[in-house]
Amino acid sequence: MNTHVKTELAPIPFIDVAAQRARLGTRIDDAVTRVLNHCRFVNGPEVAELESRLAAFAGARHAIACSSGTDALAMILMAWGVKPGDAVFCPSFTFCATAEVVPWVGATPVFVDVLADTFNMDPASLEAAIEVAKRKGLTPKVVIPVDLFGQPADLDAIEAIAKANGLKVLCDTAQGFGATWNGKRTGSFGDATATSFFPAKPLGCFGDGGAVFTDDDDLVPVLKSVREHGQGVDKYQNVRIGMTGRLDTIQAAILLEKLAIFEDEVAARQKVAERYNAALADVCIVPAVDPRATSVWAQYTIRVPQGGRDALGPALQKEGVPTAVYYRLPMHMQPAYEQYPSAGNGLPVCEKLAGEVISLPMHAYLDEATQDRVIAAVRRALGG
Repeated sequence: MNTHVKTELAPIPFIDVAAQRARLGTRIDDAVTRVLNHCRFVNGPEVAELESRLAAFAGARHAIACSSGTDALAMILMAWGVKPGDAVFCPSFTFCATAEVVPWVGATPVFVDVLADTFNMDPASLEAAIEVAKRKGLTPKVVIPVDLFGQPADLDAIEAIAKANGLKVLCDTAQGFGATWNGKRTGSFGDATATSFFPAKPLGCFGDGGAVFTDDDDLVPVLKSVREHGQGVDKYQNVRIGMTGRLDTIQAAILLEKLAIFEDEVAARQKVAERYNAALADVCIVPAVDPRATSVWAQYTIRVPQGGRDALGPALQKEGVPTAVYYRLPMHMQPAYEQYPSAGNGLPVCEKLAGEVISLPMHAYLDEATQDRVIAAVRRALGG
């Protein structure tokens, strides 16, 4: 009698927050308990401590914790007084939050194409977008380069273009916090930087959270005022339009514990990416990192040309390997944003990437046996 029973392998987590939770163990419990005991749930001491440690980690003079990465972007635009008639330049191949905040202040997002290898803003397309904005009677004000999937945009080129055109640089490192450009960490570039601590990010809390980084001493009190309903000398004097943008003390306490192991986790992510690249380069287009940069690998995103992407996801799902597509529709093609201007006649690289990209499981706790299972499934599906 045949006693062999076919057993199905358990599904692989796309991002394994539980493994990190297990590693931190009672450190998270103790941190939260301290907040529960002192009961300063808003603007508690952990918030100021986190801001100090984040600034030191990033190499920035100031860090201002806030309620989300989206609010971080909005706070900066509000603090700078960006207004109707102003143009803000955003890559089209990104999450909607980058451009979403621009109409909040009445300004116009102008969409920019990206580079096919790094997925980040194309400096030549930025220059073309600036000319489009001028022709439309808009005033070029801000460029928002995005550190997509974990690696910084070409800050050398973008900062030079911004300087030549009088633009402020707002770095969106929601996916790239902890990465480096020319040896300096994200958060230390441009006029200000926004990041996110959404749970799926490389450095994530247990809810929503974010931060702003800047070296501009004069900007800090304005940002803090915006974060607290536009308050002046106290919360009952309102000197500008603001928002409720605070980071909860419990989330700050959690982030302090996670920040302590963050560098180790980034190194682990790099090892996973290196193994993926080595094993998959002959069956798909693996992600490229600019030699001036390092990545925190917020996503590990491959490209499958000739229409093969859409079949890959279901094939891997059958083997318990989850995937995700970031992003199926570029911003300039989204119904809510298609009326806004773009550089040139369409953004061909964004549109091409949207039909080819697919992301594989990536986190710091992906052991080699699980990596090999992902690799084998991808190779089978792509005929490698």
